[in-house]
Amino acid sequence: MTHWDEVEALPSPSSGLLQLARLKTGMSQRELAERAEVPVTMISAYERDLRQPTLATLLKLLRAAGFDLRLHLAPHDPHDEVLAGLESGRSEADKRARDRQLDAWRNAVPVDGAA
Repeated sequence: MTHWDEVEALPSPSSGLLQLARLKTGMSQRELAERAEVPVTMISAYERDLRQPTLATLLKLLRAAGFDLRLHLAPHDPHDEVLAGLESGRSEADKRARDRQLDAWRNAVPVDGAA
């Protein structure tokens, strides 16, 4: 599986935002649909990525859940593409060595009383 396959497997931003907003408030899809005055099937389709809401609809749904969406433009940061390119050039042995080092860092225990 490539980096881009993994990205495509993630929910769309609108689906993720809608689910997050609804779950943070503890609302069911039905409750959100009632507050937003839309069919519950619409909420379900958006959350399952079967349909994409317009920005106006997404804002309406998020507002019904008690949230505002604030957007801003920022210069493109190629960080993820650079890392994906570096990762694709690693050998399997390099990837295993990196994974062992990450595991060692995660499992490290602080030294008490270092003077």
